[in-house]
Amino acid sequence: MRETTTKRVVIVGAGLGALYAALMLAPHPVVVISPEPLGEGASSAWAQGGIAAAMDLADSPEAHASDTEHAGAGTVDTGVAQMVTQAARDHILQLTTLGTPFDRTEDGSYVMSREAAHSFARVVRVKGDQAGAEIMAALIEKVKTASHIQVIEGVMATRLLTTNRVVDGVVLRSSQPGGSESVTLRGSAYLLAGGGSGGLYALTTNPHRIRGEVIGMAARAGAVVADAEFVQFHPTAIDVGEDPAPLATEALRGEGAVLLNTDGERFMQAVHPNAELAPRDVVARAIFAQTQAGKRPVLDTRDVLGAGILEQFPSVADACLRNGLNPVSQPIPVAAAAHYHMGGIAVDQRGRASLGNLWVCGEASSTGLHGANRLASNGLLEALVYARICALDIAAGRTETAEARVACALGQADGSAPLDAIRQLRQTMTRHVGVLRDADGLKTALRTIDTLERAHGADDSFRNMCATATMIAAAALLREESRGAHSRTDFPDPRPEPGQRSRITLTEALALRDQCVKETS
Repeated sequence: MRETTTKRVVIVGAGLGALYAALMLAPHPVVVISPEPLGEGASSAWAQGGIAAAMDLADSPEAHASDTEHAGAGTVDTGVAQMVTQAARDHILQLTTLGTPFDRTEDGSYVMSREAAHSFARVVRVKGDQAGAEIMAALIEKVKTASHIQVIEGVMATRLLTTNRVVDGVVLRSSQPGGSESVTLRGSAYLLAGGGSGGLYALTTNPHRIRGEVIGMAARAGAVVADAEFVQFHPTAIDVGEDPAPLATEALRGEGAVLLNTDGERFMQAVHPNAELAPRDVVARAIFAQTQAGKRPVLDTRDVLGAGILEQFPSVADACLRNGLNPVSQPIPVAAAAHYHMGGIAVDQRGRASLGNLWVCGEASSTGLHGANRLASNGLLEALVYARICALDIAAGRTETAEARVACALGQADGSAPLDAIRQLRQTMTRHVGVLRDADGLKTALRTIDTLERAHGADDSFRNMCATATMIAAAALLREESRGAHSRTDFPDPRPEPGQRSRITLTEALALRDQCVKETS
């Protein structure tokens, strides 16, 4: 295997956290590993709602932190919640300086939306539902002109190399179909910012690339993973058969849109006092129940938005129109879809993983902010806050140095992704590790993952997917209670004692998987 050495900081991923950290690392030289052309395939760019921040004088970071803890169902790290919400305003101002065109009122104030489980309208947005795309566009513009940043596109990381539990290399290959020869890149430090794992599910709002590979890669190297069982299902994915499913942002319900079933019943009123603005896990389970009962749920925006949806929420309108739906005159069919992974690579308040010389930010990490159920629009906020934290910690004690660009020509080689196996894996996760779970289903999932990995484990990318899927299912099997987004039909109530975060290594998860396999042999 060819090897390249550089003094640059290696950033794996090219979403909001990766690019923001790269900019914050100036003037230290950075190389960003991007599987797609910048701006494509990053879940950050698909985020619609915006960024939660207490920008209004009547609001406060303390109230924001309290809402975060309440939504998180007893497993939020209080110190992290306080730190992140205190920093939120600074990051909105920083993004504004970088050119993000946040929606503003005539007097220059930020337009704020209210989303589920927030006690205040505190979600800063861009062009209604364009926050992720517009923030990414502003960051990409700055990255392209930053002399300290090199971006290598069309390349993906498949393995981390370690010596004595310290990361000292990353294995790269072409991200294009057909596989490629691998190259080892050795840098001065490593930051993983490659997204979550929603794409491991057959019904998801995440881009195809977001299939837990960065999390699995770190786990295979020995990193501890936290809160793996907590996968958030967005209640209002637009149910039109697209893969991934388009998203009907929660801001629509913040504007007053209501959920109905085929009987015309506004069913959320009987489920929760906050009705459509109940916590996401509550709404997702209610949507799932209606779907299972054959009462196809819809989101009705007609009375509150009418034709205004076309301009105020263009992404939602476009998704409807291209599928033959007119949201001005028709309700929008919705379903619960895998959306965000609260779990990920465990990091401390400096963004450091359990392996040396490794930092993680964004959805690939688990900081303790989200607990068992992420508060709406806290995802982009966490990515921003920890991207800067990681950048500052990596930069501490380093001397600025000019560094040549990394040469990374990857030739094609034999091999291809096991597409049918990936399809089976995704179906297994949706069927057995989805909105509702039980022991029998989780054990079935672990056995199926084992079979798929044994058949296709020669592909590092697929092994990374299987590693993350295994840890999600194993952690879900071990948590014998229902809490937040984790709902066990065989353990429908939370334990009476205070909630605890989970931690698991791949070795532990594989041992549990082997045990499930042996039960049927």
